[in-house]
Amino acid sequence: MLITTEEQRIDKWLWAVRLFKTRSLATDACRAGSVSVNAQPAKPSREVRCGETVEVQQGLVHRTLRVIGIARSRVGAGQVPRYCEELTPPAEFEKARVARVQQFLARARGSGRPTKRDRRLIDRLLG
Repeated sequence: MLITTEEQRIDKWLWAVRLFKTRSLATDACRAGSVSVNAQPAKPSREVRCGETVEVQQGLVHRTLRVIGIARSRVGAGQVPRYCEELTPPAEFEKARVARVQQFLARARGSGRPTKRDRRLIDRLLG
């Protein structure tokens, strides 16, 4: 009896589960070494199967996902949990949020103290 396992190219799977906006961006990430499967660097043509662990470096966030299913085409955002399980610790997402706030709070050297209006905007953002 021939047992067939479902598998799909990693670049196509990353695009299908909405980690990348286009398939070419997913391919570029694989070529740049930002994607690994089971702790091994993944080329775009590498086949991914159910149960494997995929790690993706997206900016400051290092995401870890477990493959649950194979999507034949791009799925809606509500259906993504049917195809992958998020294993990324919340601290990773917090790093990106903190960096975004730090970028907003950064002031140009020599621009002086924040004005009253600036302080109110900062308080509104952080409060």
